Amino acid sequence: MVSLDRELKVALKTGKVVFGSKEVLKLIGRGLGKLAIVASNCPNFIKQQIDYYAKLSQIPVYRAPYTSQELGEMCQRGHAISSLLVLEEGESEILKLIEQ
Repeated sequence: MVSLDRELKVALKTGKVVFGSKEVLKLIGRGLGKLAIVASNCPNFIKQQIDYYAKLSQIPVYRAPYTSQELGEMCQRGHAISSLLVLEEGESEILKLIEQ
């Protein structure tokens, strides 16, 4: 079983990840990204927008069982992160989250 916490840290070190709903929506709207991750307490209208654009772009969306504050802590940021987009997974196995 793949651990989001562990694989996210590896992706941050060896790959490319962007944070924030505005940035995520902008990039998936252009068909960029490999995996969108959404916090459990992300506002519904943002979840719906991410789902819509991700479906159009055929980018999988993973609903994290963590709050935005917990995601922010996992990413070693001093603020909440409601959504993030993995552009390059690097050496992580984060893309296996969608296979579970």
